Amino acid sequence: MGMNETPSADRVHIGIFGRRNAGKSSVINAMTGQDLAVVSEVLGTTTDPVYKAMELLPMGPVMLIDTPGIDDEGVLGELRVKKARQVLNKTDVAVLVVDASAGRADADDELITLFRAKNIPFLIAYNKSDLLGQPGRAAENELFISAANNVNIMQLKERIASLAATEEPKHRIVADLIGPSDFVVLVTPIDKAAPKGRLILPQQQTIRNILEADAVAIAVKEFELRETLKNLGKAPRLVITDSQVFAKVSADVPPEIPLTSFSILFARYKGLLESAVKGAAALDALSDGDTVLICEGCTHHRQCDDIGTVKLPRWIRNYTGKQLEFSFTSGTQFPEELAEYRLVIHCGGCMLNEREMRFRRQCALDQNVPITNYGTAIAYMQGILKRSIAMFPHLLTLIPD
Repeated sequence: MGMNETPSADRVHIGIFGRRNAGKSSVINAMTGQDLAVVSEVLGTTTDPVYKAMELLPMGPVMLIDTPGIDDEGVLGELRVKKARQVLNKTDVAVLVVDASAGRADADDELITLFRAKNIPFLIAYNKSDLLGQPGRAAENELFISAANNVNIMQLKERIASLAATEEPKHRIVADLIGPSDFVVLVTPIDKAAPKGRLILPQQQTIRNILEADAVAIAVKEFELRETLKNLGKAPRLVITDSQVFAKVSADVPPEIPLTSFSILFARYKGLLESAVKGAAALDALSDGDTVLICEGCTHHRQCDDIGTVKLPRWIRNYTGKQLEFSFTSGTQFPEELAEYRLVIHCGGCMLNEREMRFRRQCALDQNVPITNYGTAIAYMQGILKRSIAMFPHLLTLIPD
């Protein structure tokens, strides 16, 4: 997979914050060597967060986020400030751009407090330093720059790269569960919601991860699975299925062959699986009139039998026998106030980075609202969750008998 094909969720998210006209957009243009962001002397030119996926040396694939001024005013200004603050939930590294000729203000210091509260590594870039006669001495996490004159822009990128350096993920999607030459069978129904001619992203990423482990990926549709298993010559190390056909696949796969789903693997990959297993039991506690929030990380075109808005609500109503209400969010939308919901069910999160998934999970846990995900909830309702997480034995005790 080339740099330009790296999924958004796997890119370092760099948030550029600051007051209006501090030069945030100019800094982005200087860092990239391109006119990516609109630059103007008019206050509030950037009205919504602007995302740009690109390769930024020396880091590699990144997601740059240009945010509205944190000091915007008026009714619309407050909405813009709220959107800027929401970007913090997905920011891996923050750059606070300050107009060096004006100095830091209360709004800047409030942002620094938020960076620290959310454990976001940050750097303060004093822009327009060319307007100062002699810049003062910069502190350890500060840098005097000039986007207009390209002063210290390379140093800025290098400092960001050092802050972005992280440990390898604790888990990979599946590679740590298999070995060289293992067979892994992937059950991949042709999803109507997928882009025409392509597999959906979790399937693509899982296949790539299997190949990286020097194992063999065998992709089949659900109706070809039973015959494929007969003809393989040896038992697969693992069968991974799309959650929508969990019940059929479970019936077709012999009990001695480990079985799980893409959604469950991605819950583990994004750090949600333990909470998802605990949260699935909340399905049994739902009552008439309760509201369930169903969240998707992407904004695909909805089909007539969409899993999130159609199938899941139908399956949950059939399982519980209750008259329930459902709310839906997609993409970057996620309510921070969750008190009105009795359960949150999230997608696998393949389009969201790990920091945002952790934020969403923690929002729910802090408000004592159970959270689970599609594959975990479906496996629980179909009575096959224990089988689906058997390769993670420490989680089995979280499932009620």
